[in-house]
Amino acid sequence: MKIVVGITGSSGSIFAVEFLKRTEADKFLIISKWGKVVLHDETGESENTLKPYVKKIFKDSDLTAPPASGSNRFDAFVIIPASTSTIGKIASGLGDTLITRTAQVCLKERYKLIICVRETPLSTLTLNQLTQLSRDGAIIMPISPPLYYVPKTVDEYIQGFVSKLQNVLGLGDGRGWRAEEFE
Repeated sequence: MKIVVGITGSSGSIFAVEFLKRTEADKFLIISKWGKVVLHDETGESENTLKPYVKKIFKDSDLTAPPASGSNRFDAFVIIPASTSTIGKIASGLGDTLITRTAQVCLKERYKLIICVRETPLSTLTLNQLTQLSRDGAIIMPISPPLYYVPKTVDEYIQGFVSKLQNVLGLGDGRGWRAEEFE
């Protein structure tokens, strides 16, 4: 599976880091300018420390990069975390960065687009934008880890969401809450 991953300037970059480290697929990374700042502030990570987990890193300013064209097929684009500014641009049809252009490609080509929003509370404007994006085919996935596994550590809490995301992509084990009763 070929997955493009976008990291924006919203808080919650640890979820992106863990997704990159724990997901076995061909991953291509785009990090926005503010995504780099928040990534470093929250995790101490940088583009360089994430290189071992991806096939290639594209500059968010490079609108000639392969994900900017629908003629370059990929299986999914995961924006994790997605800032409300990025959501607004995508919902408005703006493709002024590689992240927003790749999202536009997903919408027009009907590729899987998963928007992992990590913001609270959400304004009515953002809720309307997310509703529109959902209608347009995006999967809206707030970073809200499942607690029915009763996580005992922050890592387990983060892994709960990463596992859920992997399942949505078809890469997880598919096991959910009380799965043994459903076998």
